[in-house]
Amino acid sequence: MKRAASVAIDLGAESCRVSLLRWDDDSPQLSVVHRFANGPIRRGNSLVWNIEGIIGGVTEGLCHCAEIATEGIASIGVDGWAVDYVRLADDGRPLGNPRCYRDERTIEAERRVHQLVSRHDLYELTGIQFLRFNTLYQLYADQQDGVDPHARWINLPEYILFRLGGQKVAEYTNATHTQLVDLNTGNWCQQIFDRSGLDLSAAPQIVESGAIVGRLRGAIAELTAFQSTLLIAPACHDTASAVAGIPAEGDDWAFISSGTWSLVGTLLDTACATHHALSKNFTNLGAVGKKVCFLKNVNGMWLLQQCLETWREQGHKWTIPDLVHACSALQPPTTYFDVDDPDLLLPGNIPEKIRAQLKKTQNGNPLSSSDTVADTANLIFHGLAKRYAEVLKDIAAVTGKKIQKLYIVGGGNRNTLLNRLTAEQTGLEVILGPAESSTIGNFAVQLATLEGGWKSSVGVSSNTVSAWARALTGRYHSERETVSAESMA
Repeated sequence: MKRAASVAIDLGAESCRVSLLRWDDDSPQLSVVHRFANGPIRRGNSLVWNIEGIIGGVTEGLCHCAEIATEGIASIGVDGWAVDYVRLADDGRPLGNPRCYRDERTIEAERRVHQLVSRHDLYELTGIQFLRFNTLYQLYADQQDGVDPHARWINLPEYILFRLGGQKVAEYTNATHTQLVDLNTGNWCQQIFDRSGLDLSAAPQIVESGAIVGRLRGAIAELTAFQSTLLIAPACHDTASAVAGIPAEGDDWAFISSGTWSLVGTLLDTACATHHALSKNFTNLGAVGKKVCFLKNVNGMWLLQQCLETWREQGHKWTIPDLVHACSALQPPTTYFDVDDPDLLLPGNIPEKIRAQLKKTQNGNPLSSSDTVADTANLIFHGLAKRYAEVLKDIAAVTGKKIQKLYIVGGGNRNTLLNRLTAEQTGLEVILGPAESSTIGNFAVQLATLEGGWKSSVGVSSNTVSAWARALTGRYHSERETVSAESMA
């Protein structure tokens, strides 16, 4: 009898994909069976996600999987971006479309929370970096907006599992990104809830990576392939899944998970929440097997995508491959801009924001050639590589870890110019891991659970997951769709 398949759902802020893992004898074969666009939408003064649109895309992808995998589907796992969540009514229905983390309401919320809980106390309690869109600030902003403070909430990947028939849970790696988890216990931090005025009873139960959270239910479960499908919470934070999907061995490597964001970090056995780490605003996020993703968020391909949107409105028809080719022939810029400037985290005319920052800091406009589009892209590529090198140098200084290899995973690793510039700036051996690393990590956790490796106290074994990641790497191909050049962002 043929081994049953598995499905990995990856939620992205720009596109989502549904992938299928099937078996040819003992050989795993991975394919994308459905990809659908995603993005925040403006509703009045709010920036929100179309949650029913996401559910519709997921359902369509699952139906495609059921058509293909006639041998049956053993499990489904969901990962996605962190911090955003769905508020629920008593009957489990969403109170509305979830707010997008880029909504500007958290600017004031962050300031007010820090009047209640100091930055020092927050970092000592959680070890999490300060980003104005962390779930803590969003939940506080909900109260200011008049949302019922007792309304239950679930982060987005876990909400998809809930809609498919699972329990209301918070998977550990995703929960840590809320800035509400106690660094020492791994549970919700009562002190932060109390001091910020949040209701702990509204938070879901925390479970470990690889937890079985239910069985597929509803109309889609009537399809033959889904007769006994388990719902598994993998590393629901897509970065934790991406790190779990890196086929690395040893302890001398760092990573960049390159996409909308660039997550620059390394894997530690224990958290590092020292004063030095706080001064550099590093974060200690949960990783598979109770390890720690010690990293920093760096602005990523978001910058280029936002520029492309502006340029298209101005009549330009550049693509990312076009820009990579054009910039490869340009000289390095003579000046740089701060890729992590807070203004650049907000949508809207990024080229003008970059130009304004340069004028302010350089007393002039360094975009001097006739082709300011390519010049701006060149500044972005060189600026990102320079920032990566700075962060990696800080990681080595803060942790004492000697880093020799750098794995770059995610769609952004298709950018050959940025890869070269990163190698030059860091001086490290750059290894291109899988572009679909989050999918591979998602599947690796599911397989570790299915083979009996899940333990309720610590989750799946990181060694078992790593072994599966190495087995799955290189087994990915496209089915039913062609990955566009834009997917490198």
